[in-house]
Formats: sequence, structure tokens, C-alpha cells
Amino acid sequence: MTATAARSKVDGALLRFRIMAFTTGVVLLAGTIALILKEVVHVKHMEPGTGLLWLGHGYLYLVYVGTVLNLGLKLRWPFLRIVLVAAAGTIPTMSFVAEHFVTKRVRASVGSGVAGPSLPAAERVD
Repeated sequence: MTATAARSKVDGALLRFRIMAFTTGVVLLAGTIALILKEVVHVKHMEPGTGLLWLGHGYLYLVYVGTVLNLGLKLRWPFLRIVLVAAAGTIPTMSFVAEHFVTKRVRASVGSGVAGPSLPAAERVD
């Protein structure tokens, strides 16, 4: 596999991960705010909306975990890193933080052409 093809695969996986990290994070944050409004501030008639937000987050989280697995397997991440990045989708605002650090690390290792430990030898950009 050529360096350009390997980089293209990683770039595509990174883009899909970033989209799902933001989407999952926004829906989780909206669900958390709705839950606080419903339980703490006692805003009436919040139940159908909060239930739909949590249902949406559940399905989006499954897609998010799939994108984390896809990116992690392409870059041969350690199992603990995959688990931690996947778990970030369950804590409000942490998917935004995880997306920032993952994007920074992937772009540094792929974009600079440096053979870092996160890229397998066949996918390093020379």
C-alpha cells in the first residue's frame, strides 16, 4: 500500500470519528441539560423530549464506538486507548476533549511523516 493510500484511509477514518464525536457530544450535552431542567428546575412536560434525546444518544453512541474502533484498529492503538476514547462519549463534553487530542495526535503522526508508534510500518508516511 502506498503512503498516499494509507494516509487517505486514515484521513477518512479520522473525519468519520470527528463527525461522530461532535454529534454524540452535542446530543449528550443536550440530554444532560434537558435532564437537569426536568429534575432540578422542575420544568413540566420535558419527558418525551428527554427520552428521545437519550434514545438518540444511545444509537449515536453505538456509531461513535464503531468509528473509534475503525480509527483505533487502522492506527493500531493499544486496547486501553480505544476503551478510553470510546468511554469519552458517555461523559458530557469529554467527546469534544477526546476529539481534540486524537485529531492532534493523528495529524502530528500522519501529517509530519514521522514514523510514530501509533502508525503501523505499512501505513507510515515517508
